[in-house]
Amino acid sequence: MATITQAITDDHRHIQDCYNEVVNSTDPDHQQRWGNQFTWELARHSVGEELILYPAFEWHMGIVKRLLKEFQSMSSTDPDYVPKIKELWCKLEDHIKDEEGHDLPALEEKLTPEHSESMARSFRRTKHFVPSRSHPLAGEHPPFESVMGLLTAPIDRLTDLFRKFPDKPEEAKPSGPRIDIPPGGNAVHD
Repeated sequence: MATITQAITDDHRHIQDCYNEVVNSTDPDHQQRWGNQFTWELARHSVGEELILYPAFEWHMGIVKRLLKEFQSMSSTDPDYVPKIKELWCKLEDHIKDEEGHDLPALEEKLTPEHSESMARSFRRTKHFVPSRSHPLAGEHPPFESVMGLLTAPIDRLTDLFRKFPDKPEEAKPSGPRIDIPPGGNAVHD
């Protein structure tokens, strides 16, 4: 069974893979698909952390959420699209290093293996029914933000049907265990 540290670390690597697909491409269609995948994965990851991890060590990543809100509304043809995802990644990378280097090891020391495995399962399950976009009007403080997020998830799923994502499930998860693909994974619209 995976620990919560492994579940979060795997998710971080996947988000990084999506980021790399955007910044290492010059094709706007490819960038748009992977930018949508990046937004989808990061939004779900953030809410999953808020619901599962943050109660354990009471930490909040407000700047990353603000940058995600700005990035998700941009088009890959916007000249600031790649610079904005780079700015977002810079902040996110600091968060990932802190979390993996300090927060998660400190948390793991306090958890039994069974509790860590249970949290990992909860984290993965939670990502299946949380919003796939950041929602500025949902507020900034749990539990209100979490409740509002859960209410917006079905709307996100519907609008994801009309967003471009990588065409094949394998493309959306370049390595590691398979994570579910957004419902619009094969859509052809922006």
